[in-house]
Amino acid sequence: MSLPFYQKLHEHYDRSYRNKDLRTTMSQYHEQEKKSSAIYTHGSTAYSSRSLAARRQESQAFSQASSSSASYLQQASQATTESSLASAVSRKAASAYDYGYSHGLTDSNLMLEDYSSKLSPQMKRAKKSLLSGEEKENLPSDYMVPIFSGRQVHVSGITDTEEERIKEAAAYIAQRNLLASEEGITTSKQSTVSKQSLSTLHQEEVFEKKSRKVAIREKAERLSLRKTLEETEAFHRKMNEDHLLHAPEFVIKPRSHTVWEKENVKLHCSVSGWPAPRVTWYKNQVPINVHANPGKYIIESRYGMHTLEINKCDFEDTAQYRASAMNAKGELSAYASVVVKRYKGEFDETRFHAGASTLPLSFAVTPYGYASKFDIHFDDKFDVSFGREGETLSLGCRVVITPEIKHFQPEIQWYRNGIPVSSSKWVQPHWSGDRATLTFSHLNKEDEGLYTIRVRMGEYYEQYSAYVFVRDGDAEIEGAPASPLDVVCVDANKDYIIVTWKQPAVDGGSPILGYFIDKCEVGTDSWSQCNDTPVKFARFPVTGLLEGRSYIFRVRAVNKSGIGLPSRVSEPAAALDPAEKARLRSHPSAPWTGQIIVTEEEPREGIVPGPPTDLSVTEATQSYVVLSWKPPGQRGHEGILYFVEKCDMETENWQRVNTELPVKSPRFALFDLTEGKSYRFRVRCSNSAGVGEPSEATEVTVVGDKLDIPKAPGNIIPSRNTDTSVVVSWEESKDAKELVGYYIESSVVGSGKWEPCNNNPVKGPRFTCHGLATGQSYIFRVRAVNAAGLSEYSQDSEAIEVKAAIGGGVSPDVWPELNDAPGGLTDSRGGMQGTSQPAFKKDALLDSKLSKPSLPSSSHNLGQKEVSKVSETVQEELTPPPQKAALKGESKSDDPKKKKNLAAPSPPYDITCLESFRDSMVLGWKQPDKSGGAEITGYYVNYREVIDGVPGKWREANIKAVSEEAYKISNLKENTVYQFQVAAMNIAGLGVPSAVSECFKCEEWTIAVPGPPQNLKYSEVRKTSLVLQWKPPIHSGRTPVTGYFVDMKEANAKDDQWRGLNKAALTNKYLKVQGLQEGVSYVFRVRAINQAGVGKPSDLAGPVVAETRPGTKELVVSVNDDGIISLNFECDQMAPNSEFTWSKDYVATEDSARLEVESKGNKTKITFKELGMEDLGIYSCDVTETDGIAASYLIDEEELKRLLALSQEHKFPTVAVKSDLAVEILEKGQVRFWMQAEKLSGNAKVNYVFNEKEIFEGPKYKMHIDRNTGIIEMFMDKLLDEDEGTYTFQLQDGRATGHSTLVLIGDVYKNLQKEAEFQRQEWIRKQGPHFAEYLSWEVTGECNVLLKCKVANIKKETHILWYKDEREISVDEKHDFKDGICTLLITEFSKKDAGIYEVILKDDRGKDKSRLKLVDKAFQELMTEVCKKIALSASDLKIQSTAEGIRLYSLVTYYLDDLKVNWSHNGTAIRYTDRVKSGVTGEQQIWLQISEPTPNDQGKYVMELFDGKTGHQKTVDLSGQDYEEAFAEFQRLKQAAIAEKNRARVVGGLPDVVTIQEGKTLNLTCTVWGDPTPEISWLKNEKSLDSDDHCNLRFEAGKTAFFTVTGVTTADSGKYGLVVKNKYGSETIDFTISVFIPEEEARMAAAKPQKGAKSK
Repeated sequence: MSLPFYQKLHEHYDRSYRNKDLRTTMSQYHEQEKKSSAIYTHGSTAYSSRSLAARRQESQAFSQASSSSASYLQQASQATTESSLASAVSRKAASAYDYGYSHGLTDSNLMLEDYSSKLSPQMKRAKKSLLSGEEKENLPSDYMVPIFSGRQVHVSGITDTEEERIKEAAAYIAQRNLLASEEGITTSKQSTVSKQSLSTLHQEEVFEKKSRKVAIREKAERLSLRKTLEETEAFHRKMNEDHLLHAPEFVIKPRSHTVWEKENVKLHCSVSGWPAPRVTWYKNQVPINVHANPGKYIIESRYGMHTLEINKCDFEDTAQYRASAMNAKGELSAYASVVVKRYKGEFDETRFHAGASTLPLSFAVTPYGYASKFDIHFDDKFDVSFGREGETLSLGCRVVITPEIKHFQPEIQWYRNGIPVSSSKWVQPHWSGDRATLTFSHLNKEDEGLYTIRVRMGEYYEQYSAYVFVRDGDAEIEGAPASPLDVVCVDANKDYIIVTWKQPAVDGGSPILGYFIDKCEVGTDSWSQCNDTPVKFARFPVTGLLEGRSYIFRVRAVNKSGIGLPSRVSEPAAALDPAEKARLRSHPSAPWTGQIIVTEEEPREGIVPGPPTDLSVTEATQSYVVLSWKPPGQRGHEGILYFVEKCDMETENWQRVNTELPVKSPRFALFDLTEGKSYRFRVRCSNSAGVGEPSEATEVTVVGDKLDIPKAPGNIIPSRNTDTSVVVSWEESKDAKELVGYYIESSVVGSGKWEPCNNNPVKGPRFTCHGLATGQSYIFRVRAVNAAGLSEYSQDSEAIEVKAAIGGGVSPDVWPELNDAPGGLTDSRGGMQGTSQPAFKKDALLDSKLSKPSLPSSSHNLGQKEVSKVSETVQEELTPPPQKAALKGESKSDDPKKKKNLAAPSPPYDITCLESFRDSMVLGWKQPDKSGGAEITGYYVNYREVIDGVPGKWREANIKAVSEEAYKISNLKENTVYQFQVAAMNIAGLGVPSAVSECFKCEEWTIAVPGPPQNLKYSEVRKTSLVLQWKPPIHSGRTPVTGYFVDMKEANAKDDQWRGLNKAALTNKYLKVQGLQEGVSYVFRVRAINQAGVGKPSDLAGPVVAETRPGTKELVVSVNDDGIISLNFECDQMAPNSEFTWSKDYVATEDSARLEVESKGNKTKITFKELGMEDLGIYSCDVTETDGIAASYLIDEEELKRLLALSQEHKFPTVAVKSDLAVEILEKGQVRFWMQAEKLSGNAKVNYVFNEKEIFEGPKYKMHIDRNTGIIEMFMDKLLDEDEGTYTFQLQDGRATGHSTLVLIGDVYKNLQKEAEFQRQEWIRKQGPHFAEYLSWEVTGECNVLLKCKVANIKKETHILWYKDEREISVDEKHDFKDGICTLLITEFSKKDAGIYEVILKDDRGKDKSRLKLVDKAFQELMTEVCKKIALSASDLKIQSTAEGIRLYSLVTYYLDDLKVNWSHNGTAIRYTDRVKSGVTGEQQIWLQISEPTPNDQGKYVMELFDGKTGHQKTVDLSGQDYEEAFAEFQRLKQAAIAEKNRARVVGGLPDVVTIQEGKTLNLTCTVWGDPTPEISWLKNEKSLDSDDHCNLRFEAGKTAFFTVTGVTTADSGKYGLVVKNKYGSETIDFTISVFIPEEEARMAAAKPQKGAKSK
């Protein structure tokens, strides 16, 4: 990236260290370094191909450098700047030396002369570069490392050998000597050769003997040495305090990001520099202000790391962000882009909560279990399509998916306006394997919209969209209107079905008079018209339907030419109540035949139904009124019918509406009402027992449309899109209710013929009109539609030529008067053309707002950006897929940009002068009527002098655009007449200037502030307060009065002690002054304020003493028994002519229709006819002809609620209920109904009602009333099925009544009945041995599972039996019931212990059992807990050295396979290999074996035991001394193991005892092992035994020992031993040889019996 423009215009920060010559030298140095690095790769080849002359020249240069070392010592005291220059050129000389050495230059003169000229201290001119300016900017040489003045520190003793040190010193001295010389290297070629000829010849011989490998190694050593020298010098330079100062440098630059909406993103950077740089963040070159957007941005700087966090990114956060680092030495910037993408699918906020998703959205999981990345492309795509009603149409495209997976088909879904399209008789989707089609068998206008095909492969999907337009079919009658659309049944019951539709866009040339609705019973083809006269409202209740039948409907429009074509038929709707329909749907009575059979229950007994409740008017039009109510509570068991009555408010006579046809549903539509008249309605119920009382009447309803036709849209703005389409935007209709959408029409300019652009209303203020002729000019108009009808047409838009949008700058004739004016707008803004212009994407142009636009320019360099083809409205466009890449990069400011060709705003108007001074004026104007489709970003003001009626040249008043509709123009001439012009700008450019304003004279205005208020008076004087009133000033000043300030001071205080009572201006013309001191006299004044300022104070009011005069009374509020609320006042100090004056908010209430005033004598009261929110305020009563006697009362919302509640209580007194009727289950399953009243007198009565029948005390019901506590109870022993219903306690205590009802029906009653039965069974169960707590489990500290339960009511004879999977478990221990706890311990619980456990208690009183299922999920939960306990029992990790390596281990109680063990090293999971293994020993030791450890194995080891839910970690640090000790022990054990392994030993073959007959030959063989091969020796009776002819001892092959004795004698008997030994150890094996003589054996055997005989 090239440097920003502000860095291009200034020298770099470190150029102050250098002069021109030095910069030239450094530039050449950088170029030569590049060449050297490039040539280094061919070093070996260059070395071998060098010419002899080049070698000689190098030797001469080296010798000359060595001979001149003394000169360097003499010049060591040069100035600091010369030393710096020498250091820089020294590096250059070394580079030159290496360049020639490695390149193999054939011309030695070329090398010497070229580099001698470059290294000369004389000023040289830089070579001319052939690179372009942009290429130079991108070269690394633009950034120059600062050269520091000061002492150069060189390093010695770095190399290893003395010879290399000598060479190093020689090369260093040679370089410094070259740089110290004023003349440089100017020695001629001939003199150098003559002086160094012998040395050169010697060098040739040495070079000839060198091999290629040696040359490469020497070159590498030199490069390494140079790098070490440079790093060491840089280190010493940094240690010099004089050189610490340096400009900022980015160590880590911010990285660009692409994120999803609502995701957080962080930009990081790290900056070095001294002093520490200050980092500022910019968004599109505008500094980011964290206070302007609280919570949006978080900027932090910690330990050199600077971060910018953007929270909950939205589309407007797509921008280029810049981090600017600045200190005293300079400024540096780094750039990063953030692109915010919109997620296409169902957005899951939790998926992006942490800022990153766990799986890339570009990967999908196939049914075969592996992840694949799919690329989905659309070929042969469908474009914007046009059809006509009744025709067929097919949309299709070819879908190409790579890679292709057999038997894995994509999911194809079609959408219309974002709603999925399902297969029906109108539309059929089809997928053939590679082509998707959507076929319309019969087009209707309902099919018009934006169609999208979405192809999904796993989690990855792609989509494509295009619009389908459906034109009206040919009318059967010329001039007849088009057909309506979207006929829907929205409400259905037994008596009527409400049908709605949308009005058509084409009326046939004359207004639509109304609509006819037709119905047809399902199963027939007979259509009948439902209304005799056309209805204008697009909503109609169809009556006269047969209950249970299903119907379809259609609508036809009619105008003066005739009736149009019918609409598409609606979906079938049944004439049933919704509840009945739901019941039948859950329990169908018969297969569907288009007819629903309805049966009614037989009446059980005759009860006259009560009145309906909650009667209200839910819908009212000029044609009908819809009533809705709730059925009565008292109705019996039979069905009821309803009769509706109406009352004309002019006659006040009630008459029945539906005499012949009773109503069956609690909703009814009334027709034949007179438009404009007022009616009230009521309803009666009837059944076989009679007609009940009427309901309460509704409020007065005026027949007429409550829904108004919407207002016409405004500000129609067309903008170019493609060669055949135009995007039209508009301002939506204001205050429109139930808006359906908008119709757009277009007309070729001059034709006068309007054509519809859409036949299905669109929502939103934007639409793309397709099918236009390229090159033609069109105008557009829009109108809104709702159920009440179509609005008026909007104003026609400006004409626009249809062609592709290519953008454009501001026209040069936007300011025609300024083109030749000196100092005009064009010249002044020309200097800003180098400013970087922000680039915008298409969506940004359509949806986002530009907060800081660049200044406009009359030249061609305004930013432009190409807009791709748009084929649908923005509001209806589906979100782009996540895989779509965002637009990349931002163009430089010098390059032209393309943008959306939005229109420039229209001119401002009504320019007025708001303020005038001697040398300045404040102008104001109104913003343009048309913004051009984009937000107005500023205004430019121009002015000109008018002298003797002759206007002068225009001048611009502001260089920078102003954002407000007001501007102060300074530096004007006093008493001079001026005219003004204002132009608005937006993102599209600068608009046409306004009309020239009137002539305004620049002069000082006077009387700008308002005059003093009038008629101050005080009233309601009390000891701490009073009320001050006044009237507005006669002169309001230059602008209207906006408020008042009230001042007060004590009557005898000085004028400087006035203090204001209000900080903010008052809008009322009264103030209640609080906080007065009793007995103190005060005076008051009031000042008015307007936009110009605060005016003069009024005349003083007072002095008045703060005191409550004797006899002062206040207003009292009262409520009578009828609930009427009134305010009452009484005055005992009235004069004969005194009168009472009532006011609200201190405005007289003489003609108020909500109040009634009554005065008699010295009393007066004001009565509220119907207290409501409109009556909130301060009510006051003044008594004329008195000394300010008055009182007031405040009614706020809280007081209003209190008064209304009090009124209701007085009008309808009730018994206060403390607790409503409730039910509870007692211990034995009894049911208790109870309620509690606040207070009951001795005369209180209670009626108990069940299902509208009063019940009395008897065997089934037990009643009780406690009048002291107010508790009313009723008890039932058992609940039966017939007890389901409604229970009511009716209270009467004097006039007060009350009741409380409890409904026990359906699931509520069943649950209560079950609970009562359960409690009864529980009581029975508890009579014998039973479980107080059922069987449960817990995991002990020893990781065993303990099954336990708690028992009660047991005795000695009680037995307890345990079962698992219905097999009895024998328990060794006998249960002790002292503590009531029974347990079963399962040690080392594992999968084999899964099953169903059961425990049974039994004795002669009964038995009880408890079961516990330990299978599936329950078993997994138990195993998780067991694993958790095992993990918690794990000991700390210990280090153990073994002969194989180092072992880390932890001991647990016991180990299960369900316990997952994971090992990590330094935060990285360990990959197990033959060297690193993990395992378990003895089910208690979990270990990690590291064989043959190395220093890389040091670090932190973590063992994580995962129990299924959480992980438990144990940590050990194997480093430092611990590692060294473990490693040493490993080495010792390893050696011991080796010694034990290789130790000399006898493997086998020798017996312990050998018995042999004399004279035989004894052969013994044994196997010996050892490494190295052991030495063997034989022992006899602990003495060494040598081999001889009699005893032959042999050792063969280093592993087999032979022991042979020939002719064994008794002398050979004895203890023998074999000794084997090597360097690792020795071993001795002993064996015994016993030799026997057969004769002696026989003799001894014969002697034994003789001895036995003698003993006897």
